[in-house]
Amino acid sequence: MVSENAQPAFVLVRPQMGENIGASARAMLNFGLEQMRVVGPRDGWPSEAAFAMASGAGRVLDAAQLSDDLAGALEDRTFTFATTARPRDLTKTVYTPEQAMKEARARIAQGQKVAVMFGPERAGLENADIAQANAIISVPVNPEYASLNLAQCVLLCAYEWMRATSEAEPVVDVLAGTEMANGQEIEHLAKHYEERMEEAGFFYPEHKIESMKVNLRNMWSRMPLTRADVQMLHGMMRQIVRWKDRS
Repeated sequence: MVSENAQPAFVLVRPQMGENIGASARAMLNFGLEQMRVVGPRDGWPSEAAFAMASGAGRVLDAAQLSDDLAGALEDRTFTFATTARPRDLTKTVYTPEQAMKEARARIAQGQKVAVMFGPERAGLENADIAQANAIISVPVNPEYASLNLAQCVLLCAYEWMRATSEAEPVVDVLAGTEMANGQEIEHLAKHYEERMEEAGFFYPEHKIESMKVNLRNMWSRMPLTRADVQMLHGMMRQIVRWKDRS
């Protein structure tokens, strides 16, 4: 179990459906979060529907803290975010999920205890709930349909927490057991194709031959070829030549 002070607690306030609690637990565990708190669930606790929906994330529900009121759920927290999709007549700093989780990471690194509140499915958090938070998380969504499912909102924030705390590269080339071809291998491939294509009479008319060869070489240099790619292209050309000779 991850230390409760090493990550934010996700607080589900008056959730109405056990299925959404279970789906929230799955979303949290997907991204390494295990500190769930549940405030006044409509259908009681523990919830069979929640555990059925949680699937392999049952341990998040097993460790979830149940509170009768929001104040009790937040009593040990030093900084709390409230999620909402609607404008509120409250003076608060408003963060995107991305910036909120970066802020959460920074505060936790300083030794603070952070919570993120999520409201019930029908109407979200009430102003009285949000008044107990230090800041707001507002998800940029379609203004004509701003309603997010509880578990969807949990998923968004959990994903941004993982992004804020992991070292994952945004773009990774997976080479599948090979490696990138070097300049010598690309040069050998270029010569192979140029020679075979010259034999086939591809380079024509005379006054365009040089520019066609330059363009072909330029094409090879632009392509991010692996050694496996180079070997396959050599094999393709050899097979084409063999087929021609058999004909």
